[in-house]
Amino acid sequence: MTSNTRVVVIGAGIAGVRLARRLGELGVPVTLIGEEEHRPYNRVLLAEVLAGRYSPDVIALPAPAELTRARVTGIDRAGRTVECADGTKIAYGTLVLATGSNPVLPPLRGLFSPDHVLPEGVHAFRTMDDCLGLSKAVRPGTKAVVIGGGLLGVSAARALALRGAQVVLAQQSERLMERQLDPSASKLVRRHLTDLGVEIHTECRVRDVRCVGGTVRSVEMSDGYALDADLVVLACGVHPRVGLAQISGLDVRKGVVVDDELRTSDPHIRAIGDCAQHDGTVYGLATPALEQADVLAESLAGRTHARYTGTRSLTRLTLAGQTAFDLAAFGETEALPGDDVVQLADATRGTYRKVVVRDDRLVGGVLVGELGTVGALARAWEGAEPLPSDGGPLLHLLTNDGGS
Repeated sequence: MTSNTRVVVIGAGIAGVRLARRLGELGVPVTLIGEEEHRPYNRVLLAEVLAGRYSPDVIALPAPAELTRARVTGIDRAGRTVECADGTKIAYGTLVLATGSNPVLPPLRGLFSPDHVLPEGVHAFRTMDDCLGLSKAVRPGTKAVVIGGGLLGVSAARALALRGAQVVLAQQSERLMERQLDPSASKLVRRHLTDLGVEIHTECRVRDVRCVGGTVRSVEMSDGYALDADLVVLACGVHPRVGLAQISGLDVRKGVVVDDELRTSDPHIRAIGDCAQHDGTVYGLATPALEQADVLAESLAGRTHARYTGTRSLTRLTLAGQTAFDLAAFGETEALPGDDVVQLADATRGTYRKVVVRDDRLVGGVLVGELGTVGALARAWEGAEPLPSDGGPLLHLLTNDGGS
């Protein structure tokens, strides 16, 4: 095949791997470039590897045959080639950026050495190497401080607790997972972690990481309170990895700006997944990344109808094991004046279900606990169809555990 028909995909996460596999199935020549040494894997399941439930092989993705391990350092848009750190150049007809996102590293005193290396014992939690490093370091009784109480921080804290660590979770805002959950659901998450022995501090700001001889020893709060620490996990969110796009002169705002064909400001370069910004939104979630990959595969295979119009994304956290925990949040979880709210709570079973209805349409919901209803509720929300006025089917959806 000549180079001008080849698709080159930078990034071997779930978006890049999905796209490469789909293109292969559609007969489009494709080269996938990934810089991690490990087999491509499902990043969503890293917490289960850290918890000891899965081995790295279990979360591996079925990668396409042609996977090039390299770090791309530049894009020659005029010559349509990418340059790798080892000096090799790879020609493309269409280039796809699926570079994902980087962890947010907070500006804490003592966090970085002059050469920008994290102190021993301080870990981000984004890659397989991060996960394996944490797994190697954690022991029963290890004092671990998790900074950040979002989805990632909650997952990391739970995994470390299941490994026997003494875990403290420090969250700057007033409650856990405040972006996805309402206060009632957030309390259930807190109760689940507390039952596992996790100590939780909310509305507290970390200001300092104290190290001795390059190894972490404690974490200091803004009020002066210090937490002893053998391990510190930075779970402060992620930001789109757009460095390559920026140095190449592409239109970058929060992410790499793309249109409905996932085309960047260069007609020969597309972008999908965590690094892409479509219609003002950077999703940072698995479902939109997979949907974008599927649409782009169709488009690059010549299916002219293929357009990406956005994703109504559902956040799902499923934590299996003896102390199982399951939650889902979708759409608008906080009601506006005039909205109808239906809530069902069972304190004994630790379950909570809430949906928000506006103009006879389901606009959002939060579910915690036994989630047999997720599938049916999500379908009602995604379909945006008017609900029957008597409310019976909605109550059925909320109480029917066979709906998934």
